[in-house]
Amino acid sequence: MQAPQAVIEIGSTGIRLLVAEITEDKKRNILDRSEVPVNIGRDVFTGGSISRDTLLLTLQILNRFAEQLSAWGIRREETIVLGTSAVREAANRDPFVDRIKVKTGFTVRVIDGIEENRLMYIAVSDTLKDESVSVQQSNSIILEIAGGATEMMLMEHGKMVGAHSMRLGTVIIEQQTRAIQGSIDDAHRFIEEFILNTKSTLNTELNLGNVQQFIAVGSDMKIVALFSGRAISTFLWEIRREDFDRAVEEILHYTQEECIAKFKLSYSEASTFQISLMAYKHFISLTNVETIIVPETSIREGVLISRMMEPGSGLQDEFAGQITASARTLLRKYQGDEKHAEYVREISLRLYDAMEQELGLDARVRMLLEVSALLHDIGMFIRADDHNLHSKYIVAHSEIFGLNREELSLIAEIVGFHKGSKMPQNDPDIKLLPRTNRLIILKLSAILRIADALDRSHQQKLKDFSISLAKDSITFRVRGNSSLNLEKLALAEKGDLFENVFGYTVVLV
Repeated sequence: MQAPQAVIEIGSTGIRLLVAEITEDKKRNILDRSEVPVNIGRDVFTGGSISRDTLLLTLQILNRFAEQLSAWGIRREETIVLGTSAVREAANRDPFVDRIKVKTGFTVRVIDGIEENRLMYIAVSDTLKDESVSVQQSNSIILEIAGGATEMMLMEHGKMVGAHSMRLGTVIIEQQTRAIQGSIDDAHRFIEEFILNTKSTLNTELNLGNVQQFIAVGSDMKIVALFSGRAISTFLWEIRREDFDRAVEEILHYTQEECIAKFKLSYSEASTFQISLMAYKHFISLTNVETIIVPETSIREGVLISRMMEPGSGLQDEFAGQITASARTLLRKYQGDEKHAEYVREISLRLYDAMEQELGLDARVRMLLEVSALLHDIGMFIRADDHNLHSKYIVAHSEIFGLNREELSLIAEIVGFHKGSKMPQNDPDIKLLPRTNRLIILKLSAILRIADALDRSHQQKLKDFSISLAKDSITFRVRGNSSLNLEKLALAEKGDLFENVFGYTVVLV
């Protein structure tokens, strides 16, 4: 059995601790949980920065958590600490994170919304893996409405077609309502308008009328599940749609004090509880689902599970498949040539695998190449001339499930260099990047240029080929009688980067 592990989440409404151990059969055993309300979101979404009082309270809570962790034999430097929407939007984010490091010894990693989506998907999938409920084949929505943002994933036949981090949070709504001295009805109208404006975009990715399964994550939904649902297992509930609607309508008539007394909420939690349920209700109303699934899980569980994921494992393979499914959805959105993209993807990965021993890159980088190959020509939607630069722009400003902002930036650079004579190593912006990132861009751009050249005709002529490495060359040996003159010409034009980076000449026979 592995030693206990700990994750701390610094969220918009509180700081939360999870301690768990991984058993020999790869299951999680929860050892300890703690949660303390903190108004980080209220500071940031009203004044833009985290106040001094909130900083001092945060330091006090984290030092208290450190003592709690020491009882489990967990050191501060071993603990994963995440900052979510409120921390990443704070104008004083860097000094806030620095003060935590200096005063508590914890290192905070500030994550973006898509990273939150990734961790939530992992957590939900793990919760459902032994249940009759599944996201493997169905049209599903996974939704979490938190204090500073709403995280949503759309899945069609089990494949990810959309992942969104929306600036719709309960603390934001509550603060905007309070600023105009509004009532719960004003909050209701704000939520309704936001969701109606979002509906058309979501429908382009997944027909919301065909959603079969709605999975709602969050402590507020757990309260409603306990109040009006039925338990499927220890960490999973089901609520009938009519029971949910009835419960929400009843709760909306409670005073804040009644919510505190009835549901054992803190004052801070009670101030956003009704807003949260209204928002869930509006999103659910976009669909025709008859039941709502409520798992008790969070991104903290997602972090622990992701640390257990091994290359080649079922969950790892499934997760990788969701990343490429999301990339393919983006490709279709911009009307890309799917046959060419899939072909360049196949050649890129085969070349990568043939050279794997000398690339010196980790398994995650192979995924970056796969997504780059799928999206390298996506800029053709804007204009054929300089389409590589348009591809770079689209990727840099898009969301792809499972990829964080740094990885998207790397992919944007790679697709930007797949065409033209410009060498990445000569670009002044690339020179400023860390050495590891520079090497990833160099090596993957070189591979992508070769793969793209081998389908210059967009007719996928290399149906049956082998790859062999010699001392100073890599040979693509093709079986068949197709004319490869265009591909040979393209290799002569685009092979210089590959030869410059790896020292190999590419030969097409």
